[in-house]
Amino acid sequence: MQNDVLFRQAREMVTERTPSLFDAIGGVDGVLRLAGAWHERALADEVVAHAFSHGFHPQHTERLAAYWAEAWGGPATYSQRYGDESSVVRIHSGNGAHEEMDRRAIACFDQALDDVGIADPRLRRALHDYFTWATTTSMAAYPEDAADVPDGLRIPQWSWDGLRA
Repeated sequence: MQNDVLFRQAREMVTERTPSLFDAIGGVDGVLRLAGAWHERALADEVVAHAFSHGFHPQHTERLAAYWAEAWGGPATYSQRYGDESSVVRIHSGNGAHEEMDRRAIACFDQALDDVGIADPRLRRALHDYFTWATTTSMAAYPEDAADVPDGLRIPQWSWDGLRA
Protein backbone atom coordinates (compact mmCIF):
# COMPACT_ATOMS: atom_id res chain seq x y z
CA MET A 1 0.00 0.00 0.00
CA GLN A 2 2.76 2.45 0.92
CA ASN A 3 4.60 1.64 -2.33
CA ASP A 4 1.44 2.49 -4.30
CA VAL A 5 1.24 5.89 -2.60
CA LEU A 6 4.93 6.58 -3.23
CA PHE A 7 4.62 5.52 -6.87
CA ARG A 8 1.60 7.79 -7.39
CA GLN A 9 3.37 10.73 -5.75
CA ALA A 10 6.50 10.20 -7.88
CA ARG A 11 4.39 9.97 -11.05
CA GLU A 12 2.56 13.20 -10.15
CA MET A 13 5.89 15.00 -9.61
CA VAL A 14 7.17 13.85 -13.02
CA THR A 15 3.87 14.77 -14.69
CA GLU A 16 4.03 18.29 -13.22
CA ARG A 17 7.46 18.84 -14.81
CA THR A 18 6.69 17.20 -18.15
CA PRO A 19 5.26 19.62 -20.70
CA SER A 20 2.10 18.70 -22.52
CA LEU A 21 2.35 17.58 -26.13
CA PHE A 22 0.91 20.99 -26.99
CA ASP A 23 3.79 22.73 -25.21
CA ALA A 24 6.41 20.33 -26.56
CA ILE A 25 5.40 21.00 -30.18
CA GLY A 26 5.67 24.76 -29.66
CA GLY A 27 2.18 25.80 -28.61
CA VAL A 28 -0.31 27.33 -31.01
CA ASP A 29 2.32 28.20 -33.63
CA GLY A 30 3.82 24.71 -33.65
CA VAL A 31 0.44 23.00 -33.93
CA LEU A 32 -0.61 25.38 -36.70
CA ARG A 33 2.57 24.64 -38.66
CA LEU A 34 1.95 20.90 -38.35
CA ALA A 35 -1.72 21.22 -39.34
CA GLY A 36 -0.72 23.26 -42.39
CA ALA A 37 1.97 20.78 -43.40
CA TRP A 38 -0.42 17.83 -43.00
CA HIS A 39 -3.18 19.56 -44.94
CA GLU A 40 -0.78 20.29 -47.83
CA ARG A 41 0.39 16.67 -47.84
CA ALA A 42 -3.19 15.40 -47.69
CA LEU A 43 -4.30 17.53 -50.64
CA ALA A 44 -1.28 16.37 -52.65
CA ASP A 45 -2.05 12.68 -52.07
CA GLU A 46 -4.43 11.36 -54.74
CA VAL A 47 -6.21 9.03 -52.30
CA VAL A 48 -6.37 11.25 -49.20
CA ALA A 49 -7.36 14.28 -51.27
CA HIS A 50 -10.63 12.53 -52.13
CA ALA A 51 -11.84 13.33 -48.61
CA PHE A 52 -11.58 17.02 -49.53
CA SER A 53 -12.97 16.73 -53.06
CA HIS A 54 -16.42 17.97 -52.06
CA GLY A 55 -14.96 21.08 -50.46
CA PHE A 56 -13.83 21.98 -46.98
CA HIS A 57 -14.09 24.90 -44.59
CA PRO A 58 -11.86 27.84 -45.64
CA GLN A 59 -10.28 27.81 -42.17
CA HIS A 60 -9.79 24.04 -42.13
CA THR A 61 -6.12 24.30 -41.13
CA GLU A 62 -6.83 26.70 -38.25
CA ARG A 63 -9.72 24.58 -37.00
CA LEU A 64 -7.67 21.40 -37.27
CA ALA A 65 -4.88 23.07 -35.31
CA ALA A 66 -7.34 24.18 -32.62
CA TYR A 67 -8.70 20.62 -32.40
CA TRP A 68 -5.26 19.04 -32.13
CA ALA A 69 -4.12 21.69 -29.65
CA GLU A 70 -7.04 20.88 -27.37
CA ALA A 71 -6.47 17.13 -27.68
CA TRP A 72 -2.77 17.59 -26.84
CA GLY A 73 -3.24 19.60 -23.65
CA GLY A 74 -3.64 23.10 -25.05
CA PRO A 75 -6.51 25.55 -24.71
CA ALA A 76 -10.10 24.43 -25.30
CA THR A 77 -10.46 26.79 -28.27
CA TYR A 78 -12.02 24.17 -30.54
CA SER A 79 -14.74 23.24 -28.04
CA GLN A 80 -15.44 26.85 -27.18
CA ARG A 81 -15.64 28.15 -30.76
CA TYR A 82 -16.45 25.34 -33.16
CA GLY A 83 -18.06 22.30 -31.56
CA ASP A 84 -17.51 19.12 -29.63
CA GLU A 85 -16.12 15.72 -30.55
CA SER A 86 -19.52 14.63 -31.85
CA SER A 87 -19.46 17.33 -34.52
CA VAL A 88 -15.94 16.33 -35.61
CA VAL A 89 -16.73 12.62 -35.73
CA ARG A 90 -19.92 13.29 -37.74
CA ILE A 91 -17.86 15.08 -40.42
CA HIS A 92 -15.72 11.93 -40.74
CA SER A 93 -18.60 9.42 -40.58
CA GLY A 94 -20.97 7.76 -43.01
CA ASN A 95 -18.38 7.21 -45.74
CA GLY A 96 -17.85 3.48 -45.29
CA ALA A 97 -14.55 1.89 -44.40
CA HIS A 98 -11.46 3.43 -46.03
CA GLU A 99 -8.38 1.66 -44.71
CA GLU A 100 -6.14 2.67 -47.65
CA MET A 101 -7.05 6.33 -47.20
CA ASP A 102 -6.37 6.02 -43.47
CA ARG A 103 -2.94 4.47 -44.05
CA ARG A 104 -2.03 7.20 -46.50
CA ALA A 105 -3.33 9.95 -44.21
CA ILE A 106 -1.10 8.58 -41.45
CA ALA A 107 1.86 8.55 -43.86
CA CYS A 108 1.08 12.19 -44.75
CA PHE A 109 1.10 13.01 -41.04
CA ASP A 110 4.48 11.35 -40.53
CA GLN A 111 5.85 13.29 -43.51
CA ALA A 112 4.39 16.50 -42.09
CA LEU A 113 6.31 15.84 -38.86
CA ASP A 114 9.46 15.87 -41.02
CA ASP A 115 8.31 18.97 -42.91
CA VAL A 116 8.04 21.02 -39.72
CA GLY A 117 11.26 19.64 -38.23
CA ILE A 118 9.97 17.58 -35.33
CA ALA A 119 13.00 15.44 -34.61
CA ASP A 120 12.50 14.37 -30.98
CA PRO A 121 11.73 10.63 -31.25
CA ARG A 122 9.53 10.57 -28.15
CA LEU A 123 7.42 13.50 -29.38
CA ARG A 124 7.20 12.02 -32.87
CA ARG A 125 6.03 8.68 -31.41
CA ALA A 126 3.38 10.31 -29.22
CA LEU A 127 2.02 12.44 -32.07
CA HIS A 128 2.13 9.52 -34.54
CA ASP A 129 0.31 7.28 -32.07
CA TYR A 130 -2.33 9.95 -31.52
CA PHE A 131 -2.95 10.50 -35.22
CA THR A 132 -3.07 6.76 -35.90
CA TRP A 133 -5.52 6.21 -33.05
CA ALA A 134 -7.72 9.16 -34.04
CA THR A 135 -7.76 8.12 -37.70
CA THR A 136 -8.41 4.41 -37.21
CA THR A 137 -10.50 4.45 -34.05
CA SER A 138 -12.25 7.70 -33.16
CA MET A 139 -12.89 9.02 -36.67
CA ALA A 140 -13.63 5.55 -38.06
CA ALA A 141 -16.14 4.50 -35.41
CA TYR A 142 -19.31 5.22 -37.44
CA PRO A 143 -18.62 4.23 -41.05
CA GLU A 144 -22.23 3.58 -42.02
CA ASP A 145 -24.11 6.71 -40.98
CA ALA A 146 -23.13 10.01 -39.37
CA ALA A 147 -26.52 9.99 -37.63
CA ASP A 148 -25.19 7.12 -35.48
CA VAL A 149 -22.72 9.43 -33.71
CA PRO A 150 -24.01 10.19 -30.22
CA ASP A 151 -24.40 13.75 -28.99
CA GLY A 152 -22.13 15.19 -26.33
CA LEU A 153 -18.84 13.44 -27.04
CA ARG A 154 -15.85 15.27 -25.58
CA ILE A 155 -12.58 15.80 -27.42
CA PRO A 156 -10.28 12.99 -26.27
CA GLN A 157 -7.17 14.08 -24.41
CA TRP A 158 -3.85 12.58 -25.48
CA SER A 159 -0.61 12.67 -23.52
CA TRP A 160 2.89 11.25 -23.76
CA ASP A 161 1.42 7.97 -22.47
CA GLY A 162 -1.52 7.87 -24.86
CA LEU A 163 -5.23 8.35 -24.32
CA ARG A 164 -6.11 9.85 -20.96
CA ALA A 165 -9.19 8.51 -19.23
